[in-house]
Amino acid sequence: MRFSMSGRPRRLALNILTAVCCLAFPLALCLTSTPSYALSEIQREDLPSPVAPPANSGTAAPGATVPMPQAPGTKPSDQPADTDKTEPDVPANGGITSPRADPDAPPPPVVYDLNTLPEPVKRMHELIIEACKSGDIEKLRPLIGKGESMTQLSLGDIDGDPITFLKGLSGDSDGQEILAILEEVLSAGYVHVDVGTPQELYVWPYFFALPLDKLDARQRVELFKLVTASDYDDMKQFGAYIFYRVGITPSGQWLFFVAGD
Repeated sequence: MRFSMSGRPRRLALNILTAVCCLAFPLALCLTSTPSYALSEIQREDLPSPVAPPANSGTAAPGATVPMPQAPGTKPSDQPADTDKTEPDVPANGGITSPRADPDAPPPPVVYDLNTLPEPVKRMHELIIEACKSGDIEKLRPLIGKGESMTQLSLGDIDGDPITFLKGLSGDSDGQEILAILEEVLSAGYVHVDVGTPQELYVWPYFFALPLDKLDARQRVELFKLVTASDYDDMKQFGAYIFYRVGITPSGQWLFFVAGD
Protein backbone atom coordinates (compact mmCIF):
# COMPACT_ATOMS: atom_id res chain seq x y z
CA MET A 1 0.00 0.00 0.00
CA ARG A 2 1.30 3.39 -0.83
CA PHE A 3 0.64 6.42 1.29
CA SER A 4 0.40 9.85 -0.16
CA MET A 5 3.08 12.25 1.29
CA SER A 6 1.09 15.33 0.39
CA GLY A 7 -1.20 15.09 3.47
CA ARG A 8 1.63 14.92 6.04
CA PRO A 9 2.97 18.39 5.51
CA ARG A 10 -0.51 19.79 5.88
CA ARG A 11 -1.08 17.92 9.09
CA LEU A 12 2.28 19.00 10.45
CA ALA A 13 1.62 22.59 9.57
CA LEU A 14 -1.78 22.41 11.25
CA ASN A 15 -0.25 20.97 14.39
CA ILE A 16 2.39 23.68 14.49
CA LEU A 17 -0.22 26.40 13.98
CA THR A 18 -2.35 24.91 16.77
CA ALA A 19 0.62 24.85 19.12
CA VAL A 20 1.54 28.39 18.26
CA CYS A 21 -2.01 29.54 18.96
CA CYS A 22 -2.00 27.78 22.31
CA LEU A 23 1.21 29.50 23.30
CA ALA A 24 0.14 32.87 21.94
CA PHE A 25 -3.11 33.08 23.92
CA PRO A 26 -1.51 33.10 27.42
CA LEU A 27 1.18 35.49 26.17
CA ALA A 28 -1.41 37.83 24.75
CA LEU A 29 -3.40 37.64 27.95
CA CYS A 30 -0.30 38.51 29.94
CA LEU A 31 0.65 41.37 27.66
CA THR A 32 -2.82 42.87 27.71
CA SER A 33 -3.09 42.71 31.53
CA THR A 34 0.31 44.28 32.26
CA PRO A 35 -0.43 47.79 30.88
CA SER A 36 -3.72 47.90 32.83
CA TYR A 37 -1.89 47.17 36.11
CA ALA A 38 0.70 49.86 35.38
CA LEU A 39 -1.99 52.44 34.63
CA SER A 40 -3.72 51.78 37.94
CA GLU A 41 -0.41 52.34 39.71
CA ILE A 42 0.10 55.67 37.96
CA GLN A 43 -3.41 56.82 38.87
CA ARG A 44 -2.97 55.96 42.53
CA GLU A 45 0.59 57.17 43.12
CA ASP A 46 1.25 59.99 40.67
CA LEU A 47 -1.98 61.99 40.80
CA PRO A 48 -1.67 65.21 42.98
CA SER A 49 -3.05 65.02 46.50
CA PRO A 50 -6.26 66.94 47.16
CA VAL A 51 -5.59 70.47 48.49
CA ALA A 52 -7.72 71.59 51.42
CA PRO A 53 -9.20 75.07 50.93
CA PRO A 54 -8.05 77.82 53.29
CA ALA A 55 -9.98 77.98 56.55
CA ASN A 56 -11.38 81.42 55.73
CA SER A 57 -12.04 80.92 52.04
CA GLY A 58 -15.68 80.04 52.52
CA THR A 59 -15.60 78.02 49.28
CA ALA A 60 -15.68 74.52 50.71
CA ALA A 61 -18.02 72.22 48.88
CA PRO A 62 -21.36 71.58 50.56
CA GLY A 63 -21.12 68.66 52.92
CA ALA A 64 -17.32 68.83 53.04
CA THR A 65 -17.43 69.69 56.75
CA VAL A 66 -20.02 68.87 59.35
CA PRO A 67 -20.52 71.47 62.11
CA MET A 68 -20.11 70.12 65.60
CA PRO A 69 -23.15 70.48 67.85
CA GLN A 70 -23.00 73.15 70.55
CA ALA A 71 -22.64 72.02 74.13
CA PRO A 72 -25.82 72.37 76.21
CA GLY A 73 -26.23 75.95 77.44
CA THR A 74 -23.59 77.37 75.08
CA LYS A 75 -24.50 80.54 73.19
CA PRO A 76 -24.23 80.35 69.39
CA SER A 77 -20.88 81.58 68.14
CA ASP A 78 -22.45 84.30 66.01
CA GLN A 79 -23.87 86.04 69.06
CA PRO A 80 -21.64 88.35 71.11
CA ALA A 81 -20.99 87.27 74.64
CA ASP A 82 -22.79 89.20 77.34
CA THR A 83 -20.68 91.92 78.88
CA ASP A 84 -20.40 92.31 82.60
CA LYS A 85 -23.48 94.26 83.58
CA THR A 86 -22.75 94.34 87.17
CA GLU A 87 -23.72 97.66 88.47
CA PRO A 88 -21.30 99.44 90.66
CA ASP A 89 -22.09 99.48 94.46
CA VAL A 90 -24.24 102.46 95.43
CA PRO A 91 -24.46 103.43 99.11
CA ALA A 92 -27.92 102.92 100.56
CA ASN A 93 -30.19 105.97 100.70
CA GLY A 94 -28.10 107.85 98.15
CA GLY A 95 -24.86 108.33 100.06
CA ILE A 96 -23.15 108.45 103.41
CA THR A 97 -24.34 112.01 104.13
CA SER A 98 -27.96 111.29 103.24
CA PRO A 99 -30.69 110.52 105.78
CA ARG A 100 -30.76 106.89 106.94
CA ALA A 101 -34.34 106.79 108.24
CA ASP A 102 -35.84 103.39 107.44
CA PRO A 103 -39.51 103.10 108.46
CA ASP A 104 -39.36 99.31 108.26
CA ALA A 105 -36.30 98.90 110.47
CA PRO A 106 -36.15 99.33 114.25
CA PRO A 107 -34.76 102.79 115.05
CA PRO A 108 -31.19 102.91 116.33
CA PRO A 109 -30.70 103.89 119.96
CA VAL A 110 -30.49 107.62 120.61
CA VAL A 111 -27.49 108.47 122.78
CA TYR A 112 -26.90 111.66 124.79
CA ASP A 113 -23.98 110.60 126.96
CA LEU A 114 -20.80 111.90 125.31
CA ASN A 115 -18.67 109.75 127.61
CA THR A 116 -19.72 106.68 125.64
CA LEU A 117 -18.00 108.05 122.52
CA PRO A 118 -14.58 106.73 121.48
CA GLU A 119 -11.91 109.16 122.63
CA PRO A 120 -11.02 110.48 119.12
CA VAL A 121 -14.69 111.18 118.40
CA LYS A 122 -15.24 112.82 121.75
CA ARG A 123 -12.18 115.03 121.28
CA MET A 124 -13.28 116.24 117.83
CA HIS A 125 -16.77 116.93 119.18
CA GLU A 126 -15.30 119.07 121.98
CA LEU A 127 -13.04 121.02 119.61
CA ILE A 128 -15.93 121.90 117.28
CA ILE A 129 -18.11 123.01 120.20
CA GLU A 130 -15.28 125.20 121.55
CA ALA A 131 -14.81 126.84 118.11
CA CYS A 132 -18.54 127.54 117.87
CA LYS A 133 -18.73 129.09 121.33
CA SER A 134 -15.76 131.34 120.54
CA GLY A 135 -17.78 133.17 117.92
CA ASP A 136 -14.75 133.10 115.59
CA ILE A 137 -15.47 130.97 112.54
CA GLU A 138 -11.76 130.87 111.71
CA LYS A 139 -11.35 128.49 114.65
CA LEU A 140 -13.00 125.84 112.47
CA ARG A 141 -10.31 126.00 109.78
CA PRO A 142 -7.81 123.54 111.34
CA LEU A 143 -10.67 121.17 112.17
CA ILE A 144 -12.02 121.22 108.60
CA GLY A 145 -8.61 120.46 107.15
CA LYS A 146 -7.85 120.51 103.46
CA GLY A 147 -7.28 118.31 100.45
CA GLU A 148 -8.90 114.90 100.23
CA SER A 149 -9.44 114.73 103.99
CA MET A 150 -11.29 118.07 104.14
CA THR A 151 -14.69 118.08 105.81
CA GLN A 152 -17.52 117.90 103.28
CA LEU A 153 -19.50 121.13 103.56
CA SER A 154 -21.90 120.70 100.65
CA LEU A 155 -23.61 117.90 98.76
CA GLY A 156 -21.92 119.32 95.67
CA ASP A 157 -18.47 120.71 95.03
CA ILE A 158 -17.47 124.02 96.55
CA ASP A 159 -15.17 126.59 94.99
CA GLY A 160 -12.62 128.55 96.94
CA ASP A 161 -12.03 128.83 100.66
CA PRO A 162 -14.16 126.64 102.98
CA ILE A 163 -14.52 129.33 105.66
CA THR A 164 -15.68 131.83 103.06
CA PHE A 165 -18.18 129.22 101.89
CA LEU A 166 -19.53 128.77 105.44
CA LYS A 167 -19.88 132.53 105.85
CA GLY A 168 -21.93 132.54 102.68
CA LEU A 169 -24.34 130.05 104.27
CA SER A 170 -24.80 132.23 107.33
CA GLY A 171 -27.40 134.97 107.63
CA ASP A 172 -24.72 137.33 108.93
CA SER A 173 -21.43 138.33 107.34
CA ASP A 174 -19.23 136.91 110.13
CA GLY A 175 -20.70 133.43 110.16
CA GLN A 176 -22.05 133.48 113.72
CA GLU A 177 -25.43 132.11 112.68
CA ILE A 178 -23.85 129.03 111.08
CA LEU A 179 -21.74 128.58 114.24
CA ALA A 180 -24.92 128.64 116.34
CA ILE A 181 -26.54 126.03 114.09
CA LEU A 182 -23.47 123.80 114.26
CA GLU A 183 -23.36 124.03 118.06
CA GLU A 184 -27.08 123.27 118.36
CA VAL A 185 -26.75 120.24 116.08
CA LEU A 186 -23.88 118.85 118.17
CA SER A 187 -25.85 119.45 121.38
CA ALA A 188 -28.61 117.07 120.32
CA GLY A 189 -28.53 113.32 120.81
CA TYR A 190 -26.60 111.22 118.30
CA VAL A 191 -26.77 107.82 116.63
CA HIS A 192 -24.08 105.26 115.87
CA VAL A 193 -24.70 103.90 112.35
CA ASP A 194 -23.18 101.24 110.05
CA VAL A 195 -21.37 99.66 112.99
CA GLY A 196 -18.52 97.36 111.99
CA THR A 197 -18.40 98.55 108.37
CA PRO A 198 -16.09 100.98 106.53
CA GLN A 199 -19.01 103.48 106.64
CA GLU A 200 -19.27 103.43 110.44
CA LEU A 201 -20.19 106.88 111.76
CA TYR A 202 -21.37 108.90 114.72
CA VAL A 203 -24.02 111.31 113.46
CA TRP A 204 -25.72 114.36 115.03
CA PRO A 205 -28.61 114.97 115.36
CA TYR A 206 -30.29 111.60 115.81
CA PHE A 207 -33.15 112.66 113.51
CA PHE A 208 -30.75 111.63 110.74
CA ALA A 209 -31.73 108.00 111.32
CA LEU A 210 -35.30 108.22 112.67
CA PRO A 211 -38.54 108.47 110.67
CA LEU A 212 -40.00 111.88 111.42
CA ASP A 213 -43.57 110.60 111.62
CA LYS A 214 -42.55 108.34 114.52
CA LEU A 215 -41.08 111.04 116.75
CA ASP A 216 -42.72 111.39 120.12
CA ALA A 217 -43.70 114.74 121.72
CA ARG A 218 -40.38 115.16 123.54
CA GLN A 219 -38.39 114.44 120.38
CA ARG A 220 -40.43 116.93 118.37
CA VAL A 221 -39.58 119.63 120.93
CA GLU A 222 -35.90 118.82 120.41
CA LEU A 223 -36.40 118.97 116.65
CA PHE A 224 -38.04 122.42 116.88
CA LYS A 225 -34.82 123.75 118.40
CA LEU A 226 -33.34 123.25 114.92
CA VAL A 227 -36.22 123.76 112.48
CA THR A 228 -39.62 125.44 112.38
CA ALA A 229 -42.95 123.66 112.40
CA SER A 230 -43.31 124.54 108.71
CA ASP A 231 -39.93 122.96 107.98
CA TYR A 232 -41.04 119.88 109.90
CA ASP A 233 -44.16 119.53 107.74
CA ASP A 234 -42.08 119.87 104.58
CA MET A 235 -39.60 117.25 105.75
CA LYS A 236 -42.41 114.83 106.65
CA GLN A 237 -43.61 115.07 103.07
CA PHE A 238 -40.06 114.40 101.88
CA GLY A 239 -39.80 111.49 104.30
CA ALA A 240 -36.64 112.34 106.22
CA TYR A 241 -34.73 114.97 108.16
CA ILE A 242 -32.73 117.06 105.67
CA PHE A 243 -31.48 119.97 107.78
CA TYR A 244 -27.85 120.28 108.94
CA ARG A 245 -26.13 117.15 110.25
CA VAL A 246 -22.61 116.30 111.36
CA GLY A 247 -20.73 113.04 110.85
CA ILE A 248 -17.54 112.00 112.65
CA THR A 249 -15.67 108.77 111.96
CA PRO A 250 -14.50 106.42 114.77
CA SER A 251 -10.97 107.71 114.18
CA GLY A 252 -12.07 111.27 114.94
CA GLN A 253 -12.22 112.70 111.41
CA TRP A 254 -14.90 115.34 110.92
CA LEU A 255 -16.39 113.86 107.80
CA PHE A 256 -19.27 116.20 106.92
CA PHE A 257 -21.42 119.15 107.89
CA VAL A 258 -24.15 119.42 105.28
CA ALA A 259 -27.80 120.18 104.71
CA GLY A 260 -30.20 119.19 101.95
CA ASP A 261 -31.18 115.98 100.24
